[in-house]
Parts: sequence; C-alpha cells; structure tokens
Amino acid sequence: MSPVVEQSAKARLISDAPHPRIVSVLLRYDGSDPLAVRIVFPPEVSLDDSEVVWTFARELIEVGLREPAGDGDVHVWPCGRAQTVFEFSAPEGVALVQFDNASLRRFLRSSFAVVPAGQEADHLEVEQHIGSLIV
Repeated sequence: MSPVVEQSAKARLISDAPHPRIVSVLLRYDGSDPLAVRIVFPPEVSLDDSEVVWTFARELIEVGLREPAGDGDVHVWPCGRAQTVFEFSAPEGVALVQFDNASLRRFLRSSFAVVPAGQEADHLEVEQHIGSLIV
C-alpha cells in the first residue's frame, strides 16, 4: 500500500458576491498515483450536494505557484506574493478558487517526501503490474 498525504486547506471561492466564501477543502496525494493530486471540495459548494473531486497533475501546482500553468480544465496562476488562483472549468461553469501559497507549498513538500519530483515513473504501480504480466 502506497503512502497517502492528506492536508486540509482553506479555499476562497471567488465570485461576484461582496465577500469571498471560505471553505475547507482536502488536498490529497496518493503515492500509487504519483503524477496526480486531488482537491476534494465539500458537498455544500456543489450543484448536487455531493463532494466534488478535481484530479490533475501535481506539477501543475508546482509550476502555478511561479507562473501561469495549465492547458485543460484546470489552470493555476500566482496572485501576488502570497496566493495562488485555480480555475476549474466544467460543462456546468467555471469556478475560481484562491489558496494561500504556504498551504500549497506545505502540501507539495509532503507529497515530494512520498515521491520526489522527477521520480514519479519509478512509482507507477500500473507499469509494474504490466511488467510482471509480460515476464
């Protein structure tokens, strides 16, 4: 069983409301899926009252802390010196969410302790299982 990193973080939902809504989310990294991270949003912010999970490349957070990154449904960019913005696009609409950089960096450090950057391919369990079947 691969190690899992889970960390709570505060996220600011950016909208046209006078004050941003702050929600607690879960940042999750599973060493058995070393290229991906997940952000789990609570049911109260979804359209159907179920938790919402976004999965995307761990590298997207790392790069997005320094410069705009992303070319699919998830885009990440720095917002000043202390925050980072995530844009999540789905058929239902677009959500903008802001995080403090400190919590994102802490999460990345913990995930890199499980699987260092650049060594993800060494930890891909699917490839290991396929290799054992071929032999």
